[in-house]
Amino acid sequence: MNKIDKEDSLLFRDTVDTQAPLDKDGVNRTHNSKRKPAFTEYNTIIDGTIAGEEVISYAKNGVSGKMINKMKRGHIDNVSELDLHGYTLQQACESLAEFIYHKQFEQFVRIIHGKGYRSDNGMSVLKTQVASFLKQHPQVLAFHSCPPKDGGTGAVFVLLKQ
Repeated sequence: MNKIDKEDSLLFRDTVDTQAPLDKDGVNRTHNSKRKPAFTEYNTIIDGTIAGEEVISYAKNGVSGKMINKMKRGHIDNVSELDLHGYTLQQACESLAEFIYHKQFEQFVRIIHGKGYRSDNGMSVLKTQVASFLKQHPQVLAFHSCPPKDGGTGAVFVLLKQ
């Protein structure tokens, strides 16, 4: 069996996602809004400031506690995920931008960043960058470290603007 590489998969998904099915009366009922461009105006960090075992949480004003608790408890099914293990900071940011672009009509996604056990002083550089990136991204309303069954402090559930 042949494995499809990431570039081909993204090209296919981009093509399929932009082709909206028409209802029997010819009206597009999939999404009422147009696809927003990929986010590229983020800052990169220099040093890790978040420990691998530290819980991270962020929410913009107006996000309900119910949504935060849903992420905190892991009551999210069939969520798309992106695993950033082994990525450089630049690769991680580019992948995050593309992933959120392709998943922008989903309510939740999961980002696996790891705990940074190979980082200096126990401070995870990649985890710190992911948190910084997500706070800057205009489509991200909130994020919270996952419960242990979903990756624990090595992953976050992210609530996206609908």
